[in-house]
This record gives sequence, structure tokens and C-alpha cells, in this order.
Amino acid sequence: MLSDLRGVIPPISTPFDAQGNVIHAALAEIVEFQIAAGVHGLIPGGSTGEGHTFEREDFARMFETVAKTNRGRLPLLAGLIVNSTQEAIIRGRMARDLGAQGLQVTPVHYLFKPDEEATLAHFRAVAEGTGLPILIYNVIPWNYLSPALLLRIMREVPGVVGVKQSSGDLKLLADLVLQARPQDLIFTAIDALLYPSYALGARGTISALPAASPHANVALWDAVQRGDHATAKALHERLLVLWNALSAENLPANVKYALACQGVPSGLSRAPMPMPDAARQAAICAGLEGLGVALRKAA
Repeated sequence: MLSDLRGVIPPISTPFDAQGNVIHAALAEIVEFQIAAGVHGLIPGGSTGEGHTFEREDFARMFETVAKTNRGRLPLLAGLIVNSTQEAIIRGRMARDLGAQGLQVTPVHYLFKPDEEATLAHFRAVAEGTGLPILIYNVIPWNYLSPALLLRIMREVPGVVGVKQSSGDLKLLADLVLQARPQDLIFTAIDALLYPSYALGARGTISALPAASPHANVALWDAVQRGDHATAKALHERLLVLWNALSAENLPANVKYALACQGVPSGLSRAPMPMPDAARQAAICAGLEGLGVALRKAA
């Protein structure tokens, strides 16, 4: 069960070689880097991990590497970014059999948008078909679920236990937190506003910024939990500089570059996503240095 899930849960990067193959040894190093930073859980297969690019068997091998490296030390959820109920169930079962304790599932994201009843039925079928608790990953711009629909799904589908709210509109998160039941797990993915998200009552974050800079993000979470808002605000301001450097259409590639600058082998992104240009690299380096990170390139 995930009832106690909270804190900083990075959607970890997936390192690829120039042919688009997962570099499993580097993936294991990324997992160890995150665990050593003190994060509170792991989600491979999310947007930052380029989960939308995976074929089924490729996804299973990637998840197996993460699970074997984790060795049960942290809660482990699988990110599912697929376009059918059937495929979500198949991949969810694969992840479950490899040790997943829950799933992070997007609404379907191709051109066509199911209505509210079909959306509810989708999440019910995935929960019942996998037997795993689900966090709805509310991120798809043309299929963005309202707070009212999210609350309805959590109340009508016992297997849906929470939401990862991914929008720059802090009011939508605030409405969701305000109206949720105490047992509903409401996580923020509003990277620019993690500090106010925590102050409003989010259970934690599942977002790209911690995947790039876990130490500072754990420090931010800890500061808010102990009521040290001066420290939290100062960290927020420095993390915002890094986020502004990372935030772009090639965000997963920029996260990889940030990891490489910290000595973590992170590989490439899958084509056609480009790696950051020189100006973006310099901005990412400056953001990391502002957080006190001693830069060192991965071998």
C-alpha cells in the first residue's frame, strides 16, 4: 500500500546510447545517486524518463534494472504513458510482477479525448486489471482533468489513490488539496512552485527538478516540514534559477546534462530529442553552482 507515500519522488532519467538503447549500468548509477541524496521514492518510466518512447519489452527490462538496483529500499512506482486501457493493463501487470508497488498513469494522450465516463472507466479497469494503486498523472494538455473529475475518480474507484498535478496554475492544485480527503495523495509537479505547493498541503513532489537536483530538493522538503520557511524560500529562489535553465521542450535531455555535471553518467535522449546547446548548458551549470554543487563531468 502507498498510504504513507510522501516527500520527494523523482521520475528518474533513462540513459540511452546513440542507437537509442538503454544503458543499464548507467541507469543503476542514477538510481544509486537518487537514493544517496535521500529521496523518498522512485518512478521510472515517467515523462522525464522518456517513458513515452518505450516499447513493451524495452519498458520491462528498464523497470527490472531499477527494481533490482533499488532492492526494496524505497517505494517504487511505474510510470505508464500509453494510449489504450489494454496496454496500460499489460504494462502495469509487467511492472507489478517486477516489484512495482503502484502506478503513475496518464489519461490517454492521442488526438481523441474520451468523455468523463470513459475516463473513469479507463482508470477503474487499470486499477482492477493490475491490482495496484494508481496515481493519476494529470499532464496531458488536451485531456487535462478538472479537479472535480479527479476527485470523482478517487471517490468512485478505490484503486485510484491520488493525483500528480502537473500544471503551472497553482490554484488548480490548491482547489484539489482543499477538496481532497485526508487519505487522497495529492502530489505537485509544478516545478517552479514546489515551496508554495508544500505550504498548501501537497504530499510531496513527483517532478523533473528533483530528478536533476535531488539533494537541494530534499533539503527544501525538509525545511518546509520543520517550519523553517526562511530556509525554504531561499532554496526555492535558487532552485527556480535552475528550473528556468532546465525548462524547455527538451527537458529530459536537460535533466540528463544536469546529472552529468554532477558526475552521474546519464547518456543521451532518444531521437529526435536534442541535447542542450552551449547556452543552455551554461545556464544549467550556473543554476547548479548557485545551489552549491561542485561541478564534475561524468566519465
